[in-house]
Amino acid sequence: QVQLVEAGGGLVQPGGSLRLSCAASGSIFSINVMGWYRQAPGKQRELVADITSGGRANHADSVKGRFTISRDNAKNTVYLQMSSLKPEDTAVYYCNADIRRTKWGNFYNDWGQGTQVTVSS
Repeated sequence: QVQLVEAGGGLVQPGGSLRLSCAASGSIFSINVMGWYRQAPGKQRELVADITSGGRANHADSVKGRFTISRDNAKNTVYLQMSSLKPEDTAVYYCNADIRRTKWGNFYNDWGQGTQVTVSS
């Protein structure tokens, strides 16, 4: 069994910063891509940023220059540093990872439970 546990969400004023973290635990042999998605009320879930095990990062245009994704492979943890937050960044943020549970197994896509980020004055 694999768990992805997010932390770091909350209420922040416009222009403020937050740092999200997501730790993967359980039966893990290796992790390929880890990423962050978000879903605002009434909208589809969208990719915010993702990062390969080698450190190659990809950020959505809407967050480029404001958000930075990073990861610690030794800790199976991915981070999202969010700065210059805007009200339109308000959403539930979900962690996502492609995880192989055994040496010869397939990669499976796992999700965290989500953490609420609210940007409001």
